[in-house]
Amino acid sequence: MSRRILVTGASGLLGGAVAGVLAGQGHFVRTLQRRPASVSGLEFVAGSITNRTAVDAAMAGMDAVVHLAAKVSFTGEWSEFQATNIEGTRNVLDAARAAGVRDVVFVSSPSVAHFGEPIAGAGAGTADPGRARGHYARSKAAAELLALAEDSPGFRVAAIRPHIVWGPGDTQLVERVMDRARSGRLPLLDGGAALIDTTYLDNASAAIARALDRMEYARGQALVVTNGQPRMVREMISGICAAAGIPAPSFSVPGWLARGAGSVLEKAWLAAGARGLVEDEPPMTRFLAEQLSTSHWFDQRHTRQVLDWQPEVSVEEGMARLAKHYAA
Repeated sequence: MSRRILVTGASGLLGGAVAGVLAGQGHFVRTLQRRPASVSGLEFVAGSITNRTAVDAAMAGMDAVVHLAAKVSFTGEWSEFQATNIEGTRNVLDAARAAGVRDVVFVSSPSVAHFGEPIAGAGAGTADPGRARGHYARSKAAAELLALAEDSPGFRVAAIRPHIVWGPGDTQLVERVMDRARSGRLPLLDGGAALIDTTYLDNASAAIARALDRMEYARGQALVVTNGQPRMVREMISGICAAAGIPAPSFSVPGWLARGAGSVLEKAWLAAGARGLVEDEPPMTRFLAEQLSTSHWFDQRHTRQVLDWQPEVSVEEGMARLAKHYAA
């Protein structure tokens, strides 16, 4: 049955993919973001989730919401993350309830329950803003708890946590790996031996769209979504580099050293950014060093049972598609 669905953050890679999947299923899709979405055929409302008036306007007449809009960064002032990720989510939830929306899918992150220690075959775990690492993870953890607390039979809320989403056109992981490998600024931490789960873009967007169909079962829960194919960090980085025709990094740095250096660089970058001296992300942060030097892969059995879903694109097929994209 066709529904009227609002997608926030559709100008991003994952948000645009989700909007495209939903539109392809025959739903009416409206998007809310600060710049137009890359997917054609959608109704576009310009605005920010931090502006309640804009959110109310976008929410009018909707049956369901997929909320992806967020500030995603390794650095920045806490007030910025709080305004967008926490208060922006509150705006979306309040506007949805006021508009009579039935279903809300909040797109979260496994980082909300990653506290710097290895994760090996675990479930989703509980979001904990006090223990999550970095402003992004802490603000998303607070927002997830806020969203799930609103769940009720008449206002169903589920949280989907896609883990390390990648694919053609990805600027968060793929192109950063390429740029830093090309310039020789991408070391392997502890030899790149940490085992990590990732999620190919098409799988992540399909799982998020599927959650709307399975709200009877998914509501009130946080579900981690991955390919379910743990790989060593060096294997993933080598695959991305090979797809782009770039030599893979061959030098290693101890994880403990990278974590310490990341803490220093993060503070220095934040101070320099406040003076307008830098704009890009620092080459390393403590959170990034922890992600690259500790294993984090997840048991997917519960997620797949609840969503009645299986990923269709393997890591190997994803790498082949990546190579085809960059060859073109």
